[in-house]
Amino acid sequence: MKIGLLSDTHGYLDPALFKYFDVCDEIWHAGDIGNAELADKLADFRPLRAVYGNIDGGELRKMYSEDLDFTCEGARVFMSHIGGKPPNYNKRIRPILAQIKPDIFICGHSHILRVMYDKENKLLYLNPGALGRQGFHKVKTALRFDILEGKARNMEVIELGTRV
Repeated sequence: MKIGLLSDTHGYLDPALFKYFDVCDEIWHAGDIGNAELADKLADFRPLRAVYGNIDGGELRKMYSEDLDFTCEGARVFMSHIGGKPPNYNKRIRPILAQIKPDIFICGHSHILRVMYDKENKLLYLNPGALGRQGFHKVKTALRFDILEGKARNMEVIELGTRV
């Protein structure tokens, strides 16, 4: 299964993303979507799994949940917009990770692209950075990877130019 992962679009969807996500089976959005129209465009393109973020209003909060816990190709995945980073996870997230023990934890919010293995919690931490125009990030980023036999493989960073 090939996954396209993005976050923090804040209502802006770079059209170039579709070229990179054309090979993906699913798209995952880690929150701060911005508006329902953007979510609908992604969902019309490929199956979409998403969580709402702190800037997302009532309509998106009705469409998506704060957290998403699911299994994909044998990997348990947990996604929430605000999560912190290893080892300093958000205080709300810390007990959830300890309880459910996901193989992959995905969050956004920081606008900082980060892929790292958390040895203490035995999970892969993914933050795709930010794909929108708002925020302090300089480059719009996303991730593309495969999930095979319970593991993320072939991790690719997608850079879509400066955020202006």
